[in-house]
Amino acid sequence: MRQYFGTDGVRGRVGEFPMTPDFAMKLGWAAGQVLGAEGVKEVLIGKDTRASGYMLESALEAGFSAAGVNVALVGPLPTPGVAYLTSTFRADAGVVISASHNPFYDNGIKIFAQGGNKLTDEQEQEIERWLHIALEGGMTCVEPEKLGKARRVEDASGRYVEYCKAVLPGHFSLNNLKIVVDSANGAAYKVAPAVYKELGAHVISIHDQPNGVNINAGCGATAMDSLCAAVLEHNADVGIALDGDADRLMMVDHTGSVVDGDELLYLLAKEAKAEGYTGGLVGTQMSNLGLEQALESLGIPFKRAKVGDRYVMEQLKATGWRIGGEGSGHLLSLDHAASGDAIIASLRVLTCLLKQKSALFEAKQGMQKLPQTLINVRFVAKDGHDPLAAPQVQQAVTAVEARLGHNGRVLLRKSGTEPFIRVMVEANDAELALSSAQQIADSVATLP
Repeated sequence: MRQYFGTDGVRGRVGEFPMTPDFAMKLGWAAGQVLGAEGVKEVLIGKDTRASGYMLESALEAGFSAAGVNVALVGPLPTPGVAYLTSTFRADAGVVISASHNPFYDNGIKIFAQGGNKLTDEQEQEIERWLHIALEGGMTCVEPEKLGKARRVEDASGRYVEYCKAVLPGHFSLNNLKIVVDSANGAAYKVAPAVYKELGAHVISIHDQPNGVNINAGCGATAMDSLCAAVLEHNADVGIALDGDADRLMMVDHTGSVVDGDELLYLLAKEAKAEGYTGGLVGTQMSNLGLEQALESLGIPFKRAKVGDRYVMEQLKATGWRIGGEGSGHLLSLDHAASGDAIIASLRVLTCLLKQKSALFEAKQGMQKLPQTLINVRFVAKDGHDPLAAPQVQQAVTAVEARLGHNGRVLLRKSGTEPFIRVMVEANDAELALSSAQQIADSVATLP
């Protein structure tokens, strides 16, 4: 069982274990031991705009160097950009320093294998084995002549911008579109507006002034109010919201309404089928039942994976399908990107709209979402007790499921990235979904 790696790497509050310089250095060394044994000679390291990124970058660099692995530093760049450049620069692995949609005081470390793919569970477990050795004082250093070297990569952002632009078919342009882009004061604050501008769009860029502590602060894909207001204020055709590391996409139509990941997946799958795609779509346990029903009406198979884009990717590989993602905006279109990429996903959606000569508001009408309530209950387990197994919680879930019958569903799970229990209830009636979710959330919150 993994102790430090969650669903999206290692994450925590900066300055507290495990998100400390010492831990980051030892994690770099441990990863260097495992990846080096697999033939890794160079690792590409990117980060988002958090002030703590500089500290963790230096610590990781020291750890990899001590293990004899070279390091290429690309600076602030979206997570999918690092995954892409890992392949382009023929690096053997990639690392992103980011806590994605979390506040600035958190940070995280995500490691990619060659080709931009996430590490397997087995690789992460082996890294943790070496990490325990380092934490117990067993970290060593290669001979001086074998130390890893470090270099700065020039124009990494420019290369990624060109890569993204190539996704839009050559006979299309964004010349007639007014787009508001919210970069969440994060890793895409330069590259995202540049992509849309260079493709011809009239771009209004908001939340593009990072200062090290304002990443995701009331903006981006997890806080949509300012983007909705900006779309209406500027009479824009569409709004595009990214999260801190730009692997999560949410959009806004011209009426100022949010269009979430499930609705965007529906658009992508519908267009893919029209183009001859014969595969299915992988969602997660959190995917809205309305998505499943809409896909069924189109004759598109659907499977649910565990929550987390890594598990969606595993299902895609197992089925051979090419499209998948989460309602939160992690979208995978494997014919166009090897990992979840918010900018590329947005260009795929815009391509769908251009082909259909349709506005986003009209295009999403084919899917009707069921009311869904999600409540996050902060909970830190004591003495290893599992709150999901507590009798009072199980009783609350049983009561709610009996009330919903076949007209809804319940999902109760631990977050893989934050100290929360996530309570989700879906029902035909919004008030029923809310009251049912609150009943279960209260049962968790009142645990001793």
